[in-house]
Amino acid sequence: MARPKTVRAPTTASLSNNLRIPSSTPSLSKNLGKLSRQALLDLAFLWLDDRNTTSFPPYLQHDDEAGPDDDEALPYPVAETIEEVRQAYKDLQDRKGGKREVLERILEGDWRHGITLRQLAMADLRYMDDHPASLRWTALELSRIGTKQKKSEESPSADWSGSVPRMQAATFVQTLQREISPLVKAHYHLARSRTLPLTILRIFVVDSPYQSPRQAAEIFTDSSRVIYVAFPDSCPFVYTSITASTGSKATPSASSVATDTRTLQRLVRDSIPKALSRPQERFNLKPTSLAAKNLPTLLALRGPGRSSSANGAFSIFADAVIEGSPLDPRPSNTVTPEEHLQASHESITEEGNEKENGSVGEVSASKRKPTGNETAPLSPTSKKRRLAIHSRFGTSGSSLASAPLDRLDIRLLDKPGADNGHEGDNSSASTLPAVSLNFAGSDVITGIRKLAELGIIDPERMPSWMTGEEGISVATVRQGRRLQKGE
Repeated sequence: MARPKTVRAPTTASLSNNLRIPSSTPSLSKNLGKLSRQALLDLAFLWLDDRNTTSFPPYLQHDDEAGPDDDEALPYPVAETIEEVRQAYKDLQDRKGGKREVLERILEGDWRHGITLRQLAMADLRYMDDHPASLRWTALELSRIGTKQKKSEESPSADWSGSVPRMQAATFVQTLQREISPLVKAHYHLARSRTLPLTILRIFVVDSPYQSPRQAAEIFTDSSRVIYVAFPDSCPFVYTSITASTGSKATPSASSVATDTRTLQRLVRDSIPKALSRPQERFNLKPTSLAAKNLPTLLALRGPGRSSSANGAFSIFADAVIEGSPLDPRPSNTVTPEEHLQASHESITEEGNEKENGSVGEVSASKRKPTGNETAPLSPTSKKRRLAIHSRFGTSGSSLASAPLDRLDIRLLDKPGADNGHEGDNSSASTLPAVSLNFAGSDVITGIRKLAELGIIDPERMPSWMTGEEGISVATVRQGRRLQKGE
């Protein structure tokens, strides 16, 4: 009797968590191979937890369709109970070894029948926790539509309670799925970060699974189809990430246009505020001119803390370097700027000798006894320059900085040598940059600060977006002023 022909009916449901990727897929081994040995063991123990064995069951004896004579041909013996599988990984953890044996045990032994989409998502999020600078993130601000909030206009961080929507994870994912499902097929995984105060949503998007022929197994491990959305706790910001040009390269086709990297990013970005909105409470996303390859940087500059209002010169108060407040009219009983400059200079040159002497809190150089390590006194020009650097940068670019920027892109709209007073009308109509400046490195603000310390840049004439005061990574400048959106 002929086997009935399979009929596949279109549906808007998301991809199932239990959809398995064959363990023999080379890209799957490469994807899991990025994790460390301990991370692989932790994942295996998590999958074997009593709460997850139904979702991620290992390959057991009763699942074996091969006969007893074929057991010797299997790379790993088939366990009879889950406890035996747990004990195998405990033995691997108790002894030293490489991660290859753990990876092979997972793919060729206990999960030889395949790795599910949810297991792969858990592995990706574990790698992100272990490597917080593995992706590039963009900060976006959630703002209400059709409401006038005078307090938030005067101080963006003064009325956050009215700008942060209340989110139920399951409801949000269902709403987001309804927004995206008419266009693409997706898999969603929402989890809490192990190291940061974030809730991360992983979205994997694929072309319609009803096309013929079906997609290859490698497509489910294609990182260019994965989008991450991070929701920091108690603040009106959302972080989005996209891995561009890191996945497999497929032949362009009409069906792949819908899942172009930039198109997916825009699609998800437009759907997030709709999924968070409710009747009489609508939201949209506004750019913040901040992108960084470091989640802690975004949390420091666009997080639940001081946001972008206490950077640059004001960071010395936010980081508790100096007591008091810049708005306090009363005389300060703390150190003067000159004493703070002198203390900072001595702490660098003496390389921690103050800790041994137990006088870390002393800031007056006149009370110290001269030692052989003392450097020559600063000249008036150097002293003035260092004081200007401290007053402009604050703790930005120093050892106290907690928000390093890996990139700073500046677009100057004014043509070099042009008279802005006579050609202002012509230059204002053009949005194409005449000069583009790109600074890149592990910490751009630290590099700019070093240039100022060497006298290459005048700190007193530097704009605020170069000292880290505005907390941005992208700026469009006309006549020395950074343009806001809509100008």
